[in-house]
Amino acid sequence: MVAAIYSQKKDFDSFLYLNKFISELELRHIPIVLHADMAKNMKFSSSYDTFRTKEDLKAKGVDYVFSFGGDGTILSAMSFIQELEIPIVGINMGRLGFLANFKKEEIFKEIDVILKGDYTISKRSTIKVTTSKPNSIDFPYALNDVTLSRQETTSMITIDSFINDDFLNVFWGDGLIISTPTGSTAYSLSCGGPIISPTNDNFVITPIAPHNLNVRPLIVNDDARITLNVESRSTQFTLSLDSRLYYMDIGNEIYLEKGDFCLNLIIPNNFSFYETIRQKLLWGIDKRN
Repeated sequence: MVAAIYSQKKDFDSFLYLNKFISELELRHIPIVLHADMAKNMKFSSSYDTFRTKEDLKAKGVDYVFSFGGDGTILSAMSFIQELEIPIVGINMGRLGFLANFKKEEIFKEIDVILKGDYTISKRSTIKVTTSKPNSIDFPYALNDVTLSRQETTSMITIDSFINDDFLNVFWGDGLIISTPTGSTAYSLSCGGPIISPTNDNFVITPIAPHNLNVRPLIVNDDARITLNVESRSTQFTLSLDSRLYYMDIGNEIYLEKGDFCLNLIIPNNFSFYETIRQKLLWGIDKRN
């Protein structure tokens, strides 16, 4: 059994915390592989084995990826796990997190439980992006959402949208978000989109600041193929896949469909999605409840 350690943090407190966690794994004789940039930034001993890519994880026989940070760290980790679908353990060292389900104060009590396989795997669907023209997208998948938005202009953009080649609408506004159920609690939620349970097979299409106030978010099945075509006064628009930004030329059509792999997220057996959103969104924080 081999464990990979990944974090984007660089501060000394995080270094001490990770050292403690790594020591616990070493006491259990678990081989450790550190992300190369993390090891360099935190100045870990050069005696540790490191990885950078999906190929490294596969070659080193990694069984678990422990992600230390917030949801953004898990989104970043997916880019090198990809279709290997290695289970990922998210340890929340940030604030509001829907994916990092283990608290940093409690993970030390959960190590043996995880290593024994006494957990639940939540399979999270992804979105795959293709385009009508060559592009610079190195990893064309998103776990949370894909967003098309205006670039370097205060003018609205218009987005022609089709579902399975059936015309849907022309969206006028700042842009459009297409999210998975996992991403329904991210950018889409802040733009008025619905919360969807991770087990559902849906995409959410959420307009950003629509010019027509009667335009509302729409839920479609994730076996649909979504086609989007942007028009703007600018020569380019912004395409984001989770936190990765790309600049697309006007006229480059965007095609979205369900990804051909999932993210395997390890969660405690007693995990409840509904309890999580109730706590994170402060539902019921009212004396009448």
